[in-house]
Amino acid sequence: QVQLVESGGGLVQTGGSLRLSCAASGPTFIKYAMGWFRQAPGKEREFVAAITRSGGTAYYTDSVKGRFTISRDNAKNTVYLQMNSLEPEDTAVYYCAAYSSVTALTTTRPTYWGQGTQVTVSS
Repeated sequence: QVQLVESGGGLVQTGGSLRLSCAASGPTFIKYAMGWFRQAPGKEREFVAAITRSGGTAYYTDSVKGRFTISRDNAKNTVYLQMNSLEPEDTAVYYCAAYSSVTALTTTRPTYWGQGTQVTVSS
């Protein structure tokens, strides 16, 4: 089992940047592919980005490609989401997640979730 704690959310103006961090507990971090999801008010939780266990491959939803970058530091048990050129449509609670699966990361539901961190982009 892994516990996930997100940080780095906040209020930013359109065009600004934020970096989210997700710290994982335990020595098994490298066993998990990791992802970021988001949920806006009144909408379903949606996939944002995922990264393989080694960090060698990343996946993104189309709306964030070229603006967001997911990365991980296995020595620090941490996964990051660098968000640039933020838009009001990016406003949501962002959740870090760990996958038991190693395939189909864009469509597989993760096993473990963090508590979420709020990102608000003002116009």
